Amino acid sequence: MLIGIPPVLGPDLLQILRAMGHGDEIALVDGNYPAVEHGKRVVRADGIDLVTMLAAVTKILPVEAAFRASHMNDPAQSGPIHQQIEAICRDCGQNFMVTALSGDQLYPQIRNAFAIVATSEMALYANVILRKGVLNRHPS
Repeated sequence: MLIGIPPVLGPDLLQILRAMGHGDEIALVDGNYPAVEHGKRVVRADGIDLVTMLAAVTKILPVEAAFRASHMNDPAQSGPIHQQIEAICRDCGQNFMVTALSGDQLYPQIRNAFAIVATSEMALYANVILRKGVLNRHPS
């Protein structure tokens, strides 16, 4: 165990988060998404729902933008899972926008992500992409 690191973030995922550079994207996907087929790097998060994983990742990853799936692949529609995604992103202490995308926009972006985290989320259209930002810390 590590101080301040959520226990759902295992060593493989921590290594990936650390290896990502500014602008790289990581996709957190639901249990129905074909992660192994589409991912360059895939981390399995069996037994962990998307909301728990998203809260853990946004606790330690600097994020500059997020993109989420839409109910029925229509950006004008959202469901309860999308409201939860937006609430976590809004309340994580970082200042970034969450953009709803159609399936035609979202799925190619997931395929191009640095990595995919395959959760056990049962909700449909429960996919989110986080774009890594920068730490803006200047030495004193």
